[in-house]
Amino acid sequence: MAVNLRNRNLISLKHHTPQEIEYLLDLAAGLKNKKRNGIRGDLMAGKNVALIFEKPSTRTRCAFTVAAIDEGAHPEYLGKNDIQLGHKEDVADTARVLGRMFDGIEFRGFKQKTVDDLAKYAGVPVWNGLTDEYHPTQVLADFLTIRENFGHLKGIRFVYCGDGRNNMANSLMIGAAKMGMHFVIATPKSLFTDPKLVDECKKIAKECESGATIEIMEDPKKAVKNADVLYTDVWASMGEEDKIEERKKLLTPYQVNMDLIKATGNPDVIFLHCLPAVKGNEVTEEVFESRYGRQFDEAENRMHTIKAVMVASIGNL
Repeated sequence: MAVNLRNRNLISLKHHTPQEIEYLLDLAAGLKNKKRNGIRGDLMAGKNVALIFEKPSTRTRCAFTVAAIDEGAHPEYLGKNDIQLGHKEDVADTARVLGRMFDGIEFRGFKQKTVDDLAKYAGVPVWNGLTDEYHPTQVLADFLTIRENFGHLKGIRFVYCGDGRNNMANSLMIGAAKMGMHFVIATPKSLFTDPKLVDECKKIAKECESGATIEIMEDPKKAVKNADVLYTDVWASMGEEDKIEERKKLLTPYQVNMDLIKATGNPDVIFLHCLPAVKGNEVTEEVFESRYGRQFDEAENRMHTIKAVMVASIGNL
């Protein structure tokens, strides 16, 4: 079945089928090869893209900017002090103005409702560059990196260690359910993922007939056994810095260190991190700099997968 993502939003991966996710990964792989061969593209020639950032960013901002320019589009950065979004002007009005000037809008910020409202009112594709609930562009980069290492996603045992309630745990679970992975979250009971989302992801796996399994458990050594991928994230997300001491006490047993790597029993396990990393907290320097680490391939893949998302929805394919 042909995939057509023309004029589609990317709010979370809930709204994309496994075939559509696979299509984006295939497109990203092709665009990556194109860039590595030094071929400058024009698939978004004449397009203008608004990049709205309430939260600071390295990878997301740079990935969207370079991806747009690589294929001939003009990216316009709009920081929280540059526009009236949610201050003097409500989101719906800002969306309707920007939608008349730009061909696509990226949003990175706090509330999921903001990106939902932008998508509702803009009239052009809106892409979620991160909210407190979801981070779909990161998951696409993660999945491309896994495919590059293992050749497939289906059947991969993917273990996330850390805060089971944050946007990465949420987003990875959704993606894993769609793509048939064996997804495990290792986290203390007080940080277990929202059971409603867990049930929703199990339902997604069943409806997609993906064969995915979802598990949440407290014992990190048990969780990582036979893992293909070990993944972690910072222990306190942006806006939660005041909770770091509390999180250290809770999450130190879930630190990705060499003992946890060895506990997988898999010499070919890979380590992923969405970055930035606080080395010495969620991951040790030893693991970060080891042969297991693929976090910089993963960071580069943000650009290629984001480019695929934009090209698929506003490009001239």
